[in-house]
Amino acid sequence: MPELTTRRAWLAVAIQTEPAPVTTHRAAELLAASPWPTSGRNTARKDLRALAARGVLAAVDAAGRRTYTTTSPERSAA
Repeated sequence: MPELTTRRAWLAVAIQTEPAPVTTHRAAELLAASPWPTSGRNTARKDLRALAARGVLAAVDAAGRRTYTTTSPERSAA
């Protein structure tokens, strides 16, 4: 994983490597293995929402669950 300066940028890059849409639970697991291992579920939720608001991720509701996918692979994570 590349060395990035912000938690959200790191998470955006990590999500781009995921083969399936990412849930809040999966994002929290990714953050647990990041340089910010104490980040919890609520932090993951806020980070996912912020990345979606910036257009880095797209939020998709399916079967009553919200998941996030990348909007495009070449898009900047910052």
